[in-house]
Parts: sequence; structure tokens; C-alpha cells
Amino acid sequence: MVGTRFTASQPPLAPRAGIGLKPAHFRPLLERRALGGETGAGPHWVEVHPQNYMMDGGPMHRWLTAIRADMPVSMHSVGLSIGDPDGHDAAELERLALLVDRYEPAMVSDHLSWSSLAGEAIPDLLPLPMTEESLDHFVREVDIIQERLKRPILIENPSRMIAFAEDSYEEVDFLKALSKRSGCGLLIDVNNILVGRTNVGLDPEAYVAALPADAIGEVHVAGHTVEEHEGGALLAIDDHGSPVGEECWTLLETLIDRIGPRPVLVERDNDVPEYDELAAEAARADAILMRELTHAA
Repeated sequence: MVGTRFTASQPPLAPRAGIGLKPAHFRPLLERRALGGETGAGPHWVEVHPQNYMMDGGPMHRWLTAIRADMPVSMHSVGLSIGDPDGHDAAELERLALLVDRYEPAMVSDHLSWSSLAGEAIPDLLPLPMTEESLDHFVREVDIIQERLKRPILIENPSRMIAFAEDSYEEVDFLKALSKRSGCGLLIDVNNILVGRTNVGLDPEAYVAALPADAIGEVHVAGHTVEEHEGGALLAIDDHGSPVGEECWTLLETLIDRIGPRPVLVERDNDVPEYDELAAEAARADAILMRELTHAA
């Protein structure tokens, strides 16, 4: 039966801040860790896109092996194309399974999206209609992936540019049903909620209030840009190319106040800054988490 073997649980990552790891950060990360020790300043974990490591060997693997020996690693996949009408990319899943066996990441996650069609890869994470048919499809696919990886995965809330006329679910209700039926956890990208506010009319406060706290295993924060088009229409672009915005920090605090501390990742995929700038953003996220941990204690 779908969703009966795995259940979402509290995450193995500590509820502290991490960074999306890029090659430019390999050396400074390990150097700062060597100077500061495990309790020193800096991110407490890192996240990588496994697609960047799907080769047999080379320097990328040597660096990741050294980093994995020093701190927890999470894998955030961008290539399974779970929402593809023909099903997930089976070859990609096998490559991911090999990496999971090799590095034993603390978390594995992917997206509520699709990125291939009829075997052709599309360089984007595209939205899907939020209907009963889509939900059934996603539950089946997530179950297959979890069985192959022998672990529950996290599914990230989408960054939507459009909504579909045939949508029969609100976004949060779709995510809740997916988690309940498949046993997967949720990765909540706070920036994606703000993008959805501009593009499809989401209410960020109501969205956060409706999330199933027990299913949330990881949280992301990032920046986005807003374009003004003809007639004053606004379009939010989830480019991960700027510092985390103040609205995103505020909504993160609202979310953590409600659900309690969770692992929080600072993402930057474009215009990647120097390590120290990214680490400073992680320190700000960590301060929010530490305040909540202190309050709870």
C-alpha cells in the first residue's frame, strides 16, 4: 500500500543553520572549521545538489568526502522530475541512490515539480496542476523513490509563476495530503511562499499558519527579484541570486515561532558571494533558531 512503509519524523540534522555549498566555498569552509572547531562560528551543515556529483571520481568527490567527514551533509535533488506524466527519471534515481549509499546524507529532498517530458530534460522546475489526479501521481512516485532510497524524503513547496484553472487543491492542502499519504516530509522554502504571494496570490501568514508542523524537516531561505511588466503587473522571479530579503527573514521568524526550531538553509545559486558573506547570513538564521531554543528551554 502506498505510503505505509515510511513515516515523516523529526530530522536527524540539528535545528541549526547551514549553507548551500558551492565549489568556491570548499576550501574556506574547511579552513574556518579547522580554526574554529565544531562549536566555532559558521554553518553547522551544508547542502549540495547531488546532480553535481554524479560522476565516478574527481576533485568534487574528494572535497565532498572531506566535508562529509567533518559535518552533516544534506542532498537537495533537482533532477528526479517527479511530476513528469511518464514518471520520475529512473536512471537519475539510480545515480542518486549510489550517492546516498556513498555519503549517507542526513536528508534527501526534491521538488513538487517536473523537469522532463518524453525523455527530454528541461532546465527548469515547472509547476503542476494541484488536482486529485496530480496528487495520486505524486504519491505513487514518491513511494517508489522512498522504497529505492530506503528512507523518507522531503518534498519542497513549489515556486509558482502561474496557477491552473483546474486546480482543486490549495497549495498547503496539497502538501498536507501528499505528506500524509506518502509518508514523506516537507521542505518549506520561505522565499517560495513570498514568490507565490506576488504571482498567484498566496497569503504568507495564512500559509504558515496552515502548515503541518510535524511534517516539516527542513526550511530554506533565499532571495528573489520582482519585475514590473506592462500595465504595472508584477512578476516574482525565484533566481536565488540576491541576499535573503527582510520579508523572508520576518516570515522565517513567524514560521519558527509556530513550528519550533528546524534546520534552516541559506540558498544562493546565482551571483554566488564570498564564503564569509554567506556564512554571515547563516549566522543570522542561527540567531533566530537560538532565540527560539533558548525560549523553549
